[in-house]
Amino acid sequence: MHMADALISPAVGGGMWVASAGLIGYCARKVRACLDDRRVPLMGVLGAFVFAAQMINFSIPGTGSSGHLGGGLLLAILLGPSAAFLTIASVLTVQALFFADGGLLALGCNIFNLGFFPCFVAYPLVYRPLVGRDPNPGRIAVAATVAAVIGLQMGAFCVVMETLLSGVSELPFGKFLLLMQPIHLAIGVVEGLVTAAVVGFVWKARPEVLDLDRAMAPDAGGLRPVLIGLLVAAVVVGGGLSWFASTHPDGLEWAMFRTAGAGELEAPADGAHGALAQVQETTALMPDYGFKAAAAEEGDAEQQPVWPAVDTGTSVAGLVGGGLTLAAAFLIGWLLKRRRQAKA
Repeated sequence: MHMADALISPAVGGGMWVASAGLIGYCARKVRACLDDRRVPLMGVLGAFVFAAQMINFSIPGTGSSGHLGGGLLLAILLGPSAAFLTIASVLTVQALFFADGGLLALGCNIFNLGFFPCFVAYPLVYRPLVGRDPNPGRIAVAATVAAVIGLQMGAFCVVMETLLSGVSELPFGKFLLLMQPIHLAIGVVEGLVTAAVVGFVWKARPEVLDLDRAMAPDAGGLRPVLIGLLVAAVVVGGGLSWFASTHPDGLEWAMFRTAGAGELEAPADGAHGALAQVQETTALMPDYGFKAAAAEEGDAEQQPVWPAVDTGTSVAGLVGGGLTLAAAFLIGWLLKRRRQAKA
């Protein structure tokens, strides 16, 4: 559900940048006020895991489409809404800057759509009431699935509305909406099940992690098995399992193709679109999660997608991206913690 700049006008993109920046500032203040020793390493490792997990698109049977984990709900369950929003913002910023996944003009939209709804709507208003105070695997699975579906439905609807308000594409509202919502319903079910599996792993290893009201500073070292498990999973997924990502277009590209006959639209070459495209071309060290030379060769020649895509560039991109995200999320947590200590 990463939006490209071609769908967004400068006014809408700029407005969503302001909205997302405001939320980041709000979340930074909230996290700084209650940050404990467990959340700093968790933010980094979970950010790396979500980055790697988003590289694996899974096929939606009978549609010719695919989807991937959003990760916002998983982060909210394990970190709390504010720390989760900062972490998903880190993931999306790394993807846009270094891998050209999602446009820079649309970055504010992507952060809001993939962060706000799961962290501040689906988690507190759906997941927590359903899972209750006495979680078990069944409750976690049901609550995570329902919350993931609702969060993705809201995010998908927001994509359609942002596209409509931008008015730079010719995607008809009604048809685009009727395609976006059902496909993201299916994606949401899979995301909910994956989220439940990861949360179940953490719950069995360290159930107190799910009690976000309890500080764990005196026993932060007890998180080591969880952190190692998630870090190993991030390395395995990003470095190897990413080869097995579905070659079908994701839900947004699929809906665009069914609506307008093209999975990608051309963005204007001038103005804000052109300027930000040049910035992204400069910063994207591994566009499309591969080496630049390979990406240029693929652009020069039409090639049929190969599955599994056994490619060194994909593995390196998964490991580098996971490392960058881990460093970014860890640095944010560390800086907020130091700032709180300095003011104490």
